[in-house]
Amino acid sequence: MRGNKLKNNLNMICDLETGVCGVAGEEDMEIIDFNQPEKKVNLYYVTDPICSHCWAIEPTLRRFLEQYGHYFNFHTVMGGLLEKWHDGPIDPANGIYKPADVAGHWREVGEYSRMPIDGTLMIDNPVQSSYPASRVCKVIQKNHDDATAFVYLRRAREALFAFNQNISDQSVLIEIVNKLGLDGEATVHEAEQPIGQQLLNKDFELTRSLGARGFPTIIMMNEENKGVKIVGGRPFEYYVDGLKQVLHLEELQPKQQPSLSSLLEKEKLLFSKEIEVMYDVEQLEVHAFIEKELSPDRYQAKEILGEFYFTTTN
Repeated sequence: MRGNKLKNNLNMICDLETGVCGVAGEEDMEIIDFNQPEKKVNLYYVTDPICSHCWAIEPTLRRFLEQYGHYFNFHTVMGGLLEKWHDGPIDPANGIYKPADVAGHWREVGEYSRMPIDGTLMIDNPVQSSYPASRVCKVIQKNHDDATAFVYLRRAREALFAFNQNISDQSVLIEIVNKLGLDGEATVHEAEQPIGQQLLNKDFELTRSLGARGFPTIIMMNEENKGVKIVGGRPFEYYVDGLKQVLHLEELQPKQQPSLSSLLEKEKLLFSKEIEVMYDVEQLEVHAFIEKELSPDRYQAKEILGEFYFTTTN
């Protein structure tokens, strides 16, 4: 019976000689290494839930994380954009002295970046502080992990910028956290205890020690505590070049972008701009691309503020 092989299916072969069922073409002996390469870079993303430019860089940041995230440890750091409104200027460089001034600025950022921003709530029901939403992010980070906190941050920004919900309102925050499958009431309650502000204060200290003064600021630091600081929204290649510098490498090995179906399943909602940036698709070709990549029963296409967005059907 030497050499007899039983075909189990098209891909698997049970070899009676070796006693192995496996994929055809496997070598008898090979050196394997299940250790993931050690990540030697820490990336600090200094941000705030109501930072419009942070919302604007989501398409680029997502692609950078998907393709180069295996090179660094990612840390979300809350910077504290708005504790409360007062009589003085909040952001004089952008002409912001009172809540209503924000609406026009946000709309401008949304139109330029094509990450839609409504902003009208800042006229009739303004966000009073970004601290409550920031504290919730820190509590989720403490009780769960960085990745879950980052998803929460995304959902909070969707609620605020695209769907015009006031994320300084506790009931809105509870609903956002509930939709993540967490206990929204308990999380928001904990965030309002002294521990919530203590966690936030630690982030403020880290922000200062990193020398970050504007949002978004991305700092990539290597083992020698040397790094690059990238302030504001930049082209995708800018972040890749920054990573090469801190790693002292001429070339990096990016991962393949995830399939659209797996990305949409993970993110639940993607704007047209995000799909264009992730897959190098022109705006006019997005619908054809989606029809090619997804079956019609797997997604819904909707429109807001002149921009298409796509959600899962489940």
